[in-house]
Amino acid sequence: MAGTVNKVMLIGHLGDDVKVHYFDDKNSIGRFPLATNESYTNKQTGEKITTTEWHNIVVRNKLAEICEKYLSKGDKIYCEGRIKTRQWESEGVKRYMTEIHVVDMTFLTTKKELNTPTQSSPKPQPTPPTENKDSDKDDLPF
Repeated sequence: MAGTVNKVMLIGHLGDDVKVHYFDDKNSIGRFPLATNESYTNKQTGEKITTTEWHNIVVRNKLAEICEKYLSKGDKIYCEGRIKTRQWESEGVKRYMTEIHVVDMTFLTTKKELNTPTQSSPKPQPTPPTENKDSDKDDLPF
């Protein structure tokens, strides 16, 4: 394989509200923790064990503003991005942080969506399919 791939796909719950920082040139960056869970049963004890992995999510510009507006702690999302590791030195000790830089996201459930009162307007009922009188013909499109 000639190239390389750096792609991450996660489905998880926000561990905190989105924190967005705005810059002078209308750019912004948002950060929030995302929790993913894995469950399995211990074969020796029969006990169900759940482990949680925490991911540092980074979103930029318009996506950061949308996340800040619509997402809150506990919401479930699907996101795609790439892994990036930052390095810095603090008091003579090298520190590292691994982040997921998200480029695409889908909101699966949001508390703001669930808590919004809905208007009680009648929903349109689906119309049943009508029988075609030529139903004895093949349904093939060619």
